Amino acid sequence: MPNAGDDFIVLADEKQARAVAEHRLLKLREKELSRSSKITLENLFNQIQDGEVKELKLIVKTDVHGSLEAIVDSLLKLSTSEVKVNIIHSGTGAVTETDVMLASASNAIVIGFNVRSDTKVQELAEQESVDIRYYDVIYQLLDDIRSAIVGMLKPIYKENVIGRAEVRQTFHVPKLGMIAGCSVLDGRVERNARARVLRDNVIVYDGKIGSLRRFKDDVKEVKAGFECGIGIENFNDVKERDILEAYEILEIKQVYEPEQERRAPS
Repeated sequence: MPNAGDDFIVLADEKQARAVAEHRLLKLREKELSRSSKITLENLFNQIQDGEVKELKLIVKTDVHGSLEAIVDSLLKLSTSEVKVNIIHSGTGAVTETDVMLASASNAIVIGFNVRSDTKVQELAEQESVDIRYYDVIYQLLDDIRSAIVGMLKPIYKENVIGRAEVRQTFHVPKLGMIAGCSVLDGRVERNARARVLRDNVIVYDGKIGSLRRFKDDVKEVKAGFECGIGIENFNDVKERDILEAYEILEIKQVYEPEQERRAPS
């Protein structure tokens, strides 16, 4: 079946039409195969064992140059006799669409340290099947890469962003501290959810939503399109135009098949 936006071509006979259809089907299969073979930390060890990967290509983005130099230097030292760590691009600032497209073209993994990406970038990464990993502790970053290389990756703690809100104004409330008057941009924000404060896509604080109000009422959640007052526990330096990103951490247990089962014919 054709998809919306496909070109409508008139051909001289059925033979030509069949040839065009087969060509399009081949291109579609190649595209799907390319997506399914994209490298991730989860499938890295299997691809190394199968001889499909001799080089782990990484794109590294951090908040400051000091962190960038330390992380790049440490990552390069993780190379083994079976796989070489290759930093194909590094820089400071948020993960961008350009980073994602470079990773897609190069079959690389994107590493973000103390930085994040906006919704468009995340959607593009899903579309291109690019693995983006976010960290705020260098040890965890290096441990994940090292463990993936030797096939001992621990259960994944996947971050799930549940909503974002933009700070429109701030005001002080007795006993509650600084309250951010916000508009929920997408998803929802929940009281007691984990939350980080982003300023120009750089994390300035990571904590918890301590209070959530609609007008004068305490509420459990506020959905996209509504305004609310948000208090971040133990943080009073919220500024206008900051983005408050509410998220949860999901534990996903990994299952590795024995090598004989992986190589068994279907």
